[in-house]
Amino acid sequence: MPTSTPNNPLDAADGHIGDHIPGRGERGHSGRTVFIFSSLAHFYIHLCIAFYFVIVLSLERSWDLPYHELVSLWTLGSLMVGVCALPAGMIADRFGAPRMMMLFFLGLGGCAIGAGLSTGESSLFWWLTGIGVFAAIYHPVGIPWLVRNIPGKRGKALALNGIFGSFGGAAAGLATGFLIDVINWRAAFIVPGVIVVLTGVAMIMVSRLGGTLEREVSSHSHSTAEHPALGIFALLMFSMFISGLLFNGTQTALPKYFELRGQSLIGDSVFGIGVLVACVYTLAGFMQILGGHLADRYPLKTVYMSAIALQIPFLWLAAQFDGWMLMVTCTLMVVANTGALPAENMILARFAPSNRHGLAFGAKFVLSFGAAPVAVLLVSYIQDRTGDLSLLFRLYSGIAIVAVAVVMLLPSLPRMSALASRST
Repeated sequence: MPTSTPNNPLDAADGHIGDHIPGRGERGHSGRTVFIFSSLAHFYIHLCIAFYFVIVLSLERSWDLPYHELVSLWTLGSLMVGVCALPAGMIADRFGAPRMMMLFFLGLGGCAIGAGLSTGESSLFWWLTGIGVFAAIYHPVGIPWLVRNIPGKRGKALALNGIFGSFGGAAAGLATGFLIDVINWRAAFIVPGVIVVLTGVAMIMVSRLGGTLEREVSSHSHSTAEHPALGIFALLMFSMFISGLLFNGTQTALPKYFELRGQSLIGDSVFGIGVLVACVYTLAGFMQILGGHLADRYPLKTVYMSAIALQIPFLWLAAQFDGWMLMVTCTLMVVANTGALPAENMILARFAPSNRHGLAFGAKFVLSFGAAPVAVLLVSYIQDRTGDLSLLFRLYSGIAIVAVAVVMLLPSLPRMSALASRST
């Protein structure tokens, strides 16, 4: 009996691991090219929205200004990462993801270069805001762009892409600390900015030379009538806001927290702090493979809820430890947070038509990254009032409990291989 060919790649049967980056035919060429540019973009965004948290440690000394005042310069930029996500996704639905991704590379890199040339707080504030505006493009555009162009085991494909994002967070510590110690804080902005712009130029050249950068977009989606879609989106949006709050708060706080509590490990070196942050996000990045593997083989709700629940004890313990135990605890905490992402994105994509992915993912990241300025202000306020950040992690452990309770209300979703068998 012949099998039907699903229009939405989310309904396709699971393929082999080699299907993550297909390499044959027009679709294969599209998949390989899209995977490369989407993964590089994921690396760059996490580098560029996190490198300021290391750069600010050098600016404290160079500009002789307090930490809480300097870190707050990123507040509007972090807000833009969320606020601009929805319009970015809607524009991509209308004009195509490839064009928006080219704009992402050129705009993000250009603003990073501008930040490195800043002469004072005012100019730095506006360049950081620009970084936030262009960074907003990636998640509502780049992730569904990847989903549409990669058949097969999407959980693992998203996990591989997620590793690049985690490596970007790691590079925000390691590469930024190295550039600051070897050159200065300006190089930590300018060098990545130039690389990002050059990647955008390369993407434009590939497009003009006839490279396939997008598959045909269909309006089909998996049976959303099985569950009340608006109720599911409301629950998902709430849980994703909390996940974003935990991720952004941790990413903001770790460099300063390691400076305060990791003296026995790294001394006073900014590069040493960067190494610790890099280790945390590198290990977390590799563990996303496990998260993607689980999302492909087990019910998505179970995988998603378990990953959030695992963060609760580690967030609480992070407030108690210092030295090596702090390092281990923070690593496990970030591993659990990033491990939830493949399942989270697959749940959302299951209930959104392919030609409205930009809108759906844009709505998600309005809230997810909209949590970033809240996280930045919390870190700034708590550090200013207490001189420490342990209270932040205690607060976050309680918030994670709320997130688990919300996810429990989601409907049970079968694993993707079960759906594939239904489509035959």
